[in-house]
Amino acid sequence: MKLAVASVLLFVAAYVGSIVLYVDSGMGHPRRIADGPAPADGTKVTFDIEDIQSDNSVLRANITVLPGPALLDPDTHTLKEDLSVVATSVVSTSKRTWPSGTLPDILPVSVTLTGDVADWPFDSYESGPLAMQLFSGPAQTPVPAKSTLVDRLLGWKVEVNRLGAGNERAPYRLDLYRSPSTAAFAVVILGVLVALAVLALFVAVQTFRDRRKFQPPMTTWYAAMLFAVMPLRGALPDPPPVGAWIDVTVVLWVIVVLVISLTLYVACWWRHLKPEG
Repeated sequence: MKLAVASVLLFVAAYVGSIVLYVDSGMGHPRRIADGPAPADGTKVTFDIEDIQSDNSVLRANITVLPGPALLDPDTHTLKEDLSVVATSVVSTSKRTWPSGTLPDILPVSVTLTGDVADWPFDSYESGPLAMQLFSGPAQTPVPAKSTLVDRLLGWKVEVNRLGAGNERAPYRLDLYRSPSTAAFAVVILGVLVALAVLALFVAVQTFRDRRKFQPPMTTWYAAMLFAVMPLRGALPDPPPVGAWIDVTVVLWVIVVLVISLTLYVACWWRHLKPEG
């Protein structure tokens, strides 16, 4: 009875802990992670972090420019002069120019990161100096703008550091690492894989030693567990590429143990279900 109560309490504690970690990670809601100083005319540049490709260390983002009244024609509410945005610390320096008489649209960019996916799920990444600048007119006059960074990544923590203390125009640097809830989820899935292998081997060994009766339907149970390995591997959050350390140390040996267990159970089938006569 005490063991049952302890098991229930442990399960409840694990469940509550997972919810707390998920809430602490932001629950997937977008959040502002940096706000620059606001200029007098209200021009804004928003850097929306949309996705991370940890396999090739690339961060996907969208840049949105909201021009202030000083840049707009009061009659048409479109740009009075050409407006350009230049983003540095991306795969290649991105520049977009919107001609007069139009309005800025979304500019997708890719930011290079430094990190190693081999450390999954405890991998972390760092960007280079990230800067966004606006220029207006044929003379390319710099336009002051409020820079806002928005984190839309699910399962990641993003920290922003401004390079150059006291300099409001200094570039940003992004530091990214997986949230504790994501790491905990990965550990649970790997634990489930290991539990499948342990339970399968235990049942097969006990049956092979005649400690338990052979049950023919259990053979399909072994096959089902064997085919469940790869879907569970695919259920890992942002799984690493095939051949990562989890495949060598966990997934491969789970498959091997399941095949050994299935082989033992087939041997029991051969031994116990001999043809009559």
